Amino acid sequence: MEIITGGADDAGAIAELHTTSWRRAYASLFPAQYLNGPLLAERREVWRARLDDPVPGAALFLAVEAGRLLGFVYLEPKPDGRILLDNLHVRPGDTGRGLGRLLLGRALAWAATAHPGRDVYLEVLQDNTRAVAFYERHGGRRTASRVCRFDQGFALPEFEYTWPAVATDPLDDGLPAERGQ
Repeated sequence: MEIITGGADDAGAIAELHTTSWRRAYASLFPAQYLNGPLLAERREVWRARLDDPVPGAALFLAVEAGRLLGFVYLEPKPDGRILLDNLHVRPGDTGRGLGRLLLGRALAWAATAHPGRDVYLEVLQDNTRAVAFYERHGGRRTASRVCRFDQGFALPEFEYTWPAVATDPLDDGLPAERGQ
């Protein structure tokens, strides 16, 4: 398994994995008609647009093995000065192998190098307890709670988690340490 930089040619595979991940993780949260309906077409459109015209300073990393996409993480700088970790997904069936931890570590290390001094944050649905536990185990600090309103007409509570501006330590296991430690 290796982590590589992704690009426009990866949009279709990313959309498929993103859809598969949402269908598994959000089966009891999102309306079934949405998950089983237009989701794949919507994710294809999102990823094609996102990767055909990338946000300056954004990054996409893929976990691949034998040419198969196992996971991905996408980050982009926001106007408030922070870096949004907008997606981190591991293919169902490949979870529990440490891929999420490796992708998160790569994302935080990239942010520390490409955007030094900028916090990294993400938004996660409150009832996605597996993801919430993962982010808390890996140093995310809950910094906000709000309701996420989806264009498809539903709303769900979400948390925001933040990793303060970080610096990598070449002697650690890949997850950055906070500055000053």
